[in-house]
Amino acid sequence: MSPTTNGNSSGEGLSLRVLGLNSGTSMDAVDCVLCHFTQKSPYDPLHLKIEKFDDIELPQSIKKPVFNIIRSNKTSPEELCQINVQLGEVFADSVEEFCRRHGYDLEKDIDVVASHGQTIWLLSMPAEGQTRSALTMAEGSILAARLGKTAVTDFRISEQSVGRQGAPMIAFFDGLVLQHPTIPRACQNIGGIANVCFIPPTSQENGGMSGIYDFDTGPGNMYIDFAMRHYTNGKMEYDRDGLFGAAGKVDQEIVDQYLRTLPYFSLPPPKTTGRELFGDQQAFELIQHCESKGLSPQDTVATITRITAQAAVEAYRKYGPKTADGKLDVKEVYMCGGGAYNPNIWKYMEEQFKDEGVRFTMLDEAGVHGGAKEAITFAFQGMEAILGRPLVVPQQVETQTPTIVGKVSPGKNYRELLKKSVAFGGAVEGEYLPAVREMVLEQ
Repeated sequence: MSPTTNGNSSGEGLSLRVLGLNSGTSMDAVDCVLCHFTQKSPYDPLHLKIEKFDDIELPQSIKKPVFNIIRSNKTSPEELCQINVQLGEVFADSVEEFCRRHGYDLEKDIDVVASHGQTIWLLSMPAEGQTRSALTMAEGSILAARLGKTAVTDFRISEQSVGRQGAPMIAFFDGLVLQHPTIPRACQNIGGIANVCFIPPTSQENGGMSGIYDFDTGPGNMYIDFAMRHYTNGKMEYDRDGLFGAAGKVDQEIVDQYLRTLPYFSLPPPKTTGRELFGDQQAFELIQHCESKGLSPQDTVATITRITAQAAVEAYRKYGPKTADGKLDVKEVYMCGGGAYNPNIWKYMEEQFKDEGVRFTMLDEAGVHGGAKEAITFAFQGMEAILGRPLVVPQQVETQTPTIVGKVSPGKNYRELLKKSVAFGGAVEGEYLPAVREMVLEQ
């Protein structure tokens, strides 16, 4: 149903400050980003000011048991029950530390805490006999009680509830930031898992926000990080600046064989993945295979890094947008995520598309810190849950059914937020407020 006003006033303008939280698959830190969202009316462009980004290191006391659960795929109801609460406490600690570091008053400066939490398991493409599901932990009720602020959590299962995969869940934001009248663009994230979003020009039929789509290209940093921990006895958790891998030589035969034999790489979108395919056990087996061929630690890391980069390149070739003559229809690629700082990844990708004139740059050029993007997207999703507004659904997914993502844990300011939401959008009739299709980044 198309939203209409009910004849009353158009409402008050929106002003919400949302703290987005995220801990990625590497579990090195809680990313914290404070976002200020403003909008004159539900029909005007949304304005976003990214006020502050920081990451708060996760304590080993929580990393170790969570990693053990994930790596072994074994636990008990008792352990899971406690881990959920413990992660909630750790995330609340991170919010308090973020505020201390940067001089924010939790009571006055933050309206909503939007937390992705920590992914324990994601079955986005279940095998026969499995059920599509997502388990992300860091109890929202703990956040609300500790911080006195309303918390929004559990975004992925909301997407899955209407038949989609619950990941990557980034296309709406990439489209809002990068849509351009004439330039076809892509945004490549290299987190633990690597994913891409393609954004066609707004001048094109079904372009801009109407044509965005995203999917996981394969492993990102997950294999590389495991190899670094493996070869340094845990002293190095990632390949800083790609120096370790740069000292080695890629075994191209291993790379090509790996990409040919794993069925995931031959699947068309929609497709998403995680540790069930690219976890520590698979990384260890890949390392053993490299070592059986006589590769040094540096050669092994170089080879594993090339798998990440080449998987992305091949995904563009197979499943990226095409021109009328069948060529890749992308002219700019914006890199983000921790792996974007590894030159062994982005330089390889740049070289592969050199003849097509594709320009590679960091997402920072568009005004978004490359390491903060995922936390920003969850801040955005938390805002929308409070307002009752769905995200733009990308193309190449199982269903176009709109939904509001996230579960709300009311804090002391819950009634105040409800009043703000009604004042902003209460005059709009229909099931939902209209999804945001235009956004202005304020500096």
